[in-house]
Amino acid sequence: MRVRISTVVALAAAVVLTGTASVVASTSAVAGAHTPAKPTVVLVHGAFADSTSWSGVIERLQQRGYPVVAAANPLRGLSSDAAYLRTVIDSVPGPIVLAGHSYGGAVMTNAAAGDRDVKALVYIAAFAPDKGESALELSGKFPGSTLGDTLATAPLGDGTADLTIRQDLFRQQFAADVPKKQAALMAVTQRPIRDAALSEGSGEPAWKTIPSWFLVAGADRNIPVAAQRWMAGRAGSRATVEIRKASHAVGVSNPRPVADLIIRAATTR
Repeated sequence: MRVRISTVVALAAAVVLTGTASVVASTSAVAGAHTPAKPTVVLVHGAFADSTSWSGVIERLQQRGYPVVAAANPLRGLSSDAAYLRTVIDSVPGPIVLAGHSYGGAVMTNAAAGDRDVKALVYIAAFAPDKGESALELSGKFPGSTLGDTLATAPLGDGTADLTIRQDLFRQQFAADVPKKQAALMAVTQRPIRDAALSEGSGEPAWKTIPSWFLVAGADRNIPVAAQRWMAGRAGSRATVEIRKASHAVGVSNPRPVADLIIRAATTR
């Protein structure tokens, strides 16, 4: 049987093209395997603040290509706040790095327990309670907190009260290294925390099974510096960074080192 030369050429070309396509597809798959997507950073604010307190940190994380979610912490009760944060975590696909400030650290400590998608915990001038411990207990474990003398209360009618920092004392207590105009706005927009949230005992802590990183605010008047260092040591922190003159609002006054520590946690294997 005679076969046309043109037919042979066409068949050969088809084989070559098919082989080339397979090589390209394989190369793309290998390249993809070596460039995994960045984890999503979930930020958890604490008491007397809201998600905008992370604005400077968010900007720097996004510049580095990280997807970011800033959770709206309800500040009503430790267990209920943690339950809410778990719904946020569950809505995020892929690996997660959790970063919490102040009371937000206690919330993420509870919310992340047993969650395999959470790869790192980053405590930013934050509470890292063990089972049964409360934020109130930890803040009084070492001398140095002056928060109690600055608080204003608003009874809620159920035997509990909302707590805020008096606006005239807010900057010196919470944000001494933040520009005056910015601190004045923060004082007005601060979100109150229910007092029961600060006295509620923690559940099983996530830092016992998930790697942690700590940033210590060296001029903190809310959480004593000694307490921050002690919690970092107890948790077996992979790295602890201390900013000597930073106020409790360290994420506002020093967003770059805060973002850098979060990225360090995100990139450590």
